[in-house]
Amino acid sequence: MAPTRGFARPYWVALRYMIVATVTLGIVFPLAVLGVGQLVLPAQANGSMVTDADGTVVGSSLIGQSFTDDDGNALPEWFQSRPSAAGYDAAASVGSNYGPENPDFLAEIDARKAAISELEGVPVADIPVDALTTSGSGLDPHISPAYALLQVPRVAEARGLEESQVHDLVESFIQGRDLGYLGEPTVDVLRLNIALAAL
Repeated sequence: MAPTRGFARPYWVALRYMIVATVTLGIVFPLAVLGVGQLVLPAQANGSMVTDADGTVVGSSLIGQSFTDDDGNALPEWFQSRPSAAGYDAAASVGSNYGPENPDFLAEIDARKAAISELEGVPVADIPVDALTTSGSGLDPHISPAYALLQVPRVAEARGLEESQVHDLVESFIQGRDLGYLGEPTVDVLRLNIALAAL
């Protein structure tokens, strides 16, 4: 009887450890992290959701959106987001992975140059780089202040607003560098368009 008990003991110890580890790491720890997130940073823990003036959730401040019609044409009354290799689909986050000399990449850039030049009525040389290239994730919700300001005349005309009014709105949504020195100034397109609709 003693040898059998000695043989089974390691398995019983392993089973008890597995149960304790499963409960601790699979239940207690995730609930603790969830609780701390809800207490300390509830908005971020719940996906950084953005609401419109009516309180309706219209998106997330972490994920870009398309402001185009069903055929992919830019809607002139809205500020346009940065191009997305993922089609703004959070489940398909991806960059194009094209190299700078890839013929397909160069063709896409040329097509975007022509489309933006026509839409905004500006020379190709005035188009900022972020208007032509996708981000690494394909979900970037921000554009550069230069790209936002480039769109002001078109948006103002489409909405029957004064350019100065739309220009001031864009200026008020320019976010500085993180911690004052990381990255570049940006504009959150979704929040800007929500404020634009409120005008």
